[in-house]
Amino acid sequence: MTNAFFKVPVAVNEPVLTYKPGSEEKKELKAALAQLKSTTVDIPMHIGGRKIFTDDKRTIHPPHELKHTLGSYSRGNKSHVEMAVEAALEAKEKWAAMPWEDRAAIFLKAADLLSGPYRAKMNAATMLGQSKNVFQSEIDAVCELADFFRFNVQYMAEIYAQQPESPRGTWNRLEYRPLEGFVFALTPFNFTSIAGNLCSAPALLGNTVVWKPAETQIYSAAVIMEIYEEAGLPPGVINLVFVDGQSAGDVIFNHPDFAGIHFTGSTGVFQKIWKTIGENIMKYKTYPRLVGETGGKDFVVAHNSACPKEVAVALSRGAFEFQGQKCSAASRAYIPESLWQDVKNYLTQDLKDFKMGSPENFTNFVNAVIDVKAFDKITSYIAAAKEDENVEVVAGGNYDKSKGYFIEPTVLKVSDPAYVTMCEELFGPVLTVYVYKDSEYEATLEVVDKTGPYALTGAIFAKVRYAQKVGFDKLRNAAGNFYINDKPTGAVVGQQPFGGARASGTNDKAGSMLNLYRWISARTIKENFVSPKDYRYPFLTEE
Repeated sequence: MTNAFFKVPVAVNEPVLTYKPGSEEKKELKAALAQLKSTTVDIPMHIGGRKIFTDDKRTIHPPHELKHTLGSYSRGNKSHVEMAVEAALEAKEKWAAMPWEDRAAIFLKAADLLSGPYRAKMNAATMLGQSKNVFQSEIDAVCELADFFRFNVQYMAEIYAQQPESPRGTWNRLEYRPLEGFVFALTPFNFTSIAGNLCSAPALLGNTVVWKPAETQIYSAAVIMEIYEEAGLPPGVINLVFVDGQSAGDVIFNHPDFAGIHFTGSTGVFQKIWKTIGENIMKYKTYPRLVGETGGKDFVVAHNSACPKEVAVALSRGAFEFQGQKCSAASRAYIPESLWQDVKNYLTQDLKDFKMGSPENFTNFVNAVIDVKAFDKITSYIAAAKEDENVEVVAGGNYDKSKGYFIEPTVLKVSDPAYVTMCEELFGPVLTVYVYKDSEYEATLEVVDKTGPYALTGAIFAKVRYAQKVGFDKLRNAAGNFYINDKPTGAVVGQQPFGGARASGTNDKAGSMLNLYRWISARTIKENFVSPKDYRYPFLTEE
């Protein structure tokens, strides 16, 4: 038995490797890509420490190379969700009782495995399965996920160290218990790091988890699970299931021990889940914690004092990295008349320089969108814009799904700031620009704030401090992550805690201590050293 107060290693952001020609990391990654492409895998579910295979096999293809088969996964059903819940509940008592430093050690080891021997494999799996270029994969699947593991351990230790005052004669303590029941992690395709964090953050705090990843992220999710198991995660702590949403919801949201959901996905899905939980609230042992990061319609506003080149680069990166499939991607821009021609010229020059194709070719900046459903949705908006006389296609507008789901980075210019692509989330490589009169900067800020239901990320560009201050104030509630003279993407764990409000989620700030508070249920303990032996208080005595 230990009797020390342990200090965890100080968390430091994982360095992003360059993958420049001739580098060792590039050689290792190229070899990992070749190895994964030469092998077909059969991916099982992981329930209670067992690998579960089924006869329902679903094939996995790179979004950029549909003719190639990476492997398949075993599709489950309601019975597998029930098994996962039972396994989580069975593992709960022992996991919750494990000393916190042992839980911490597992995820610290996972971070070192990920950033060390698994680095190339994780990047290769994300590049092939989700069509990310090497830089986007490196900052996501390796660096951000390792940061989540390390910083969450540090935040956990800081939370546990927060204790109340104790006057003489008493000892007051706070015990940070895990939630009573199991947690459901429902994770998206677009960030491997988010998938890993949504299941691991509750687990770190002593909760046990049922994890359902997006079907289009299963290929890299399997690598995350491999790392967890090698790091020593006990059976049943995180249970990985591949089922449809209805099967998962029917079991989980009707279970009395459902304690919370950690979610990233669409606003519509989260609102439906919230409604279902509300309707079932009498069934639960405790009020479930609902933590969700949902949609966004993220903006860039330029003031006429802004540098046109800086604005253009922010748009070319912010709108089109990872094909615009980021919750934080710049999808609407407001540019003053005096700057528009220069911004347009710089932006179109960047887009002409972009190369599009497989992420296996490291010179490609743009790759494929995730699947046919996304392709058809995004291109329907582009097709409609082409037919609208009030919309100018400034750049791009072409697409092809014969070999992969490729959509050119597309810039639309509209005359109506309420045009559909200024308001609705497309989640693809489409940027819509509204050009406003220089004199209408403050009025345009009000339009930005009132356009659409979201409030995730946004940016303003201005050199005049007054213009920055006005934008900062008027857009106070328009974005949970607000950027000044920077693109609205690229939040770093420990530096810019991430999350938005309104229809963009519960703003529980992944990558900060705030998120971890949601996975604990504190118990206050007061111990009296000398207990009273007389009920009478001094005021009861007459003079």
